Amino acid sequence: MGTIHDLIENEGRQGALSFDYDRRIIKIAAEYMAMEESSIGFLYSGFTHVGLPHKRLSDDAAWQVTTDRVTMVVEPGRKASPSGQPVYVGVPYGSKARLIMLYLQTEALKTNNREVELGRSLRDWLKRMGIPQGGKSIADVREQAERISRCRINFEFHGGNSSGLINQNIVDTAMFFDDNPQNKTQFLERVKLSEVFFEQLIRHPVPIEEAAIRSLNGHSQALDIYCWLAYRLHVLHRPTPISWIAIKAQFGTGVVRMGHFKAKFIDNLKLAQAVYPDAKTDVTSAGLTLYPSKPPISPKTPKSSQIRQQESR
Repeated sequence: MGTIHDLIENEGRQGALSFDYDRRIIKIAAEYMAMEESSIGFLYSGFTHVGLPHKRLSDDAAWQVTTDRVTMVVEPGRKASPSGQPVYVGVPYGSKARLIMLYLQTEALKTNNREVELGRSLRDWLKRMGIPQGGKSIADVREQAERISRCRINFEFHGGNSSGLINQNIVDTAMFFDDNPQNKTQFLERVKLSEVFFEQLIRHPVPIEEAAIRSLNGHSQALDIYCWLAYRLHVLHRPTPISWIAIKAQFGTGVVRMGHFKAKFIDNLKLAQAVYPDAKTDVTSAGLTLYPSKPPISPKTPKSSQIRQQESR
């Protein structure tokens, strides 16, 4: 993937577009390279092994992903209804749910506080991430925020002959305000992360680059792949092959045909590497080989001291 970045650096974005490369990859790589500065974001390492669904499920449906390391089950929450029977709100899904989750985790770690302000702060952050601030886009953000605030997640980690189970709500409490009283719509004003989730986040944070997240904001699988590579590559000591079966178990839940999954995964891998130039991988007929690579966030940056402080707690 370094060839794309070298090409853009030497020929410029418009010049690079005249070569035989996917225009989406050039566009994302050029946008990423043009950003002069970038903050650090964080996410819980469990989410680098398994991800939320990419598309909407039935509101009453749970979501499960199982890999050789972890099984995650996401259960939809419910809310009161005028009929007197509570209704399911559905599990969070798609790129906006991932962005909101990243915001919650990043703010909680940076402030060392389980309570996170949303409202205008979230809107400002989403604007920096390239999300439009009106119409359907903000309605989607509102919906995903509510799904996150009401759902429950179970992580079961596997290792050798033992396993560990973590049952947790992401959010303990949530405060809403009327965004449009006439239409009776609400927007989350602030939330308090659950103590269990916050403790796991402090113990196992993964640093990521917000410039990369902004560039991938409409590509949920590419976001998942980027976070996975950010977690895995820099700790490797030797080339590590991963079979297509294992990759599909992690990234292809719900996709029936392996051929369809492979094609889409390879496309999204290229998008992820467009914002992670140092990521070294090799696609083969057997699967994907990962190589030791520099992390996306340099350990020499001032922010890295915050990461080490959080990990030592």
